[in-house]
Amino acid sequence: MGLGQDQNNARLAILRRISHWRLPAVLIISSGIIELFGDSGRSFLQFDRAAISAGELWRLISGHFVHLGPNHFFLNAFGLVLVWFLVGMRFRLRQWLIVIAVSIAGIDAGLWFFDAQLTWYVGMSGFLHGMLAAGIVKGFPAIPREAMFIGVVVVVKIVFEQLVGPLPGSEQSAGGDVVVNAHLYGVLAGVATAAVFWNRDMAKSPI
Repeated sequence: MGLGQDQNNARLAILRRISHWRLPAVLIISSGIIELFGDSGRSFLQFDRAAISAGELWRLISGHFVHLGPNHFFLNAFGLVLVWFLVGMRFRLRQWLIVIAVSIAGIDAGLWFFDAQLTWYVGMSGFLHGMLAAGIVKGFPAIPREAMFIGVVVVVKIVFEQLVGPLPGSEQSAGGDVVVNAHLYGVLAGVATAAVFWNRDMAKSPI
């Protein structure tokens, strides 16, 4: 009986690990399928200011899941795996969906109102920065040193991008221009979302 229980516990542990990775798996697979459509899919789904103004509002969401090409896709897929490895345990699935949704909305609003010269945009990197920032904020109470270290790295990266421009080699690796403001807006949205969650948790906790 003890051996059978151990085997059941092992199976449950494996299922939990698999279940834990279902969100990044869905995001990567969905984005990968879109990538298979090449330039036609990119043209139809990218964040395009003129098309959005004409009523093609789906681009506000879909633009974050299309890429400049295979290299850009694989870079973002690796980034998502890394972000999930670092902070994937910080929120439940529903909360992560909210973090992603708010990050996307924040990026869209920032690009639309503050980067009027930007005509189009693609890629997951913006909301990946939002996810990472939200996870860092959530992690401060439990593991402050780790959260502080990652947080400093993110802040230095954002400041460098704002003052100097894209990280060296990033545009060559991605195959096109890097919209650094999308990273900034994503971080701000992620921090704001995590702060709201934190306030709600504090309000529910007994005094």
